[in-house]
Amino acid sequence: MKSTAQLSVLLASASPRRKALLGALGASFDVWAAQAEEIDEGHEPEAIVIGNAERKCRAAVEARPHHDLVISADTLVFLDGQVLSKPADLEEAKTMLRALSGRTHHVVTGLALFDRASGCYATGAEKTGVRFRELSDEEIACFVNTVKPVDRAGAYTVDGPGSLLVAAYDGCYQNVLGLPLVRLDLVMRTLGYSLFEMINGDEARFL
Repeated sequence: MKSTAQLSVLLASASPRRKALLGALGASFDVWAAQAEEIDEGHEPEAIVIGNAERKCRAAVEARPHHDLVISADTLVFLDGQVLSKPADLEEAKTMLRALSGRTHHVVTGLALFDRASGCYATGAEKTGVRFRELSDEEIACFVNTVKPVDRAGAYTVDGPGSLLVAAYDGCYQNVLGLPLVRLDLVMRTLGYSLFEMINGDEARFL
């Protein structure tokens, strides 16, 4: 594996959860919110999120040319093969949660990385099944009014109050938060890097 001792890493994402997940390793990295077109239809789920992640990555590579490794991600929620994007308002958020109640859906995250030394991109995707509890209208209203999840795909998050929504997971839990670290490590290895090499014991923490 290549040394990461002096590696300048950029996480091209505005997500505080992705920042927290990567930061829990004690890794050193910068954060920049990449602006790029996000598409939520027309392809297989993995192709959609990888395409979105690639556009974010390329935007970051161009705008921030001094980082050695750029990491970007895109996460979407799929129910019966259809995308549940960010709700337009709280009423649409409630409608989405009613549709998810008592059912299994899938959260899919696409990853795109750029290694400046080689000029190479690498991509990957992770898919997790999530089964919701049966939720009453009162419980849905309580969650929506508390969290106001208009900035969340599928109108929910599984941390904090969202931990009460889910009955079971099938796959990577961190993927549902937006950054599947094991998949990220596997994609990094195709470029010659490893997340294990980025662990800093003095800065690592438990979430």
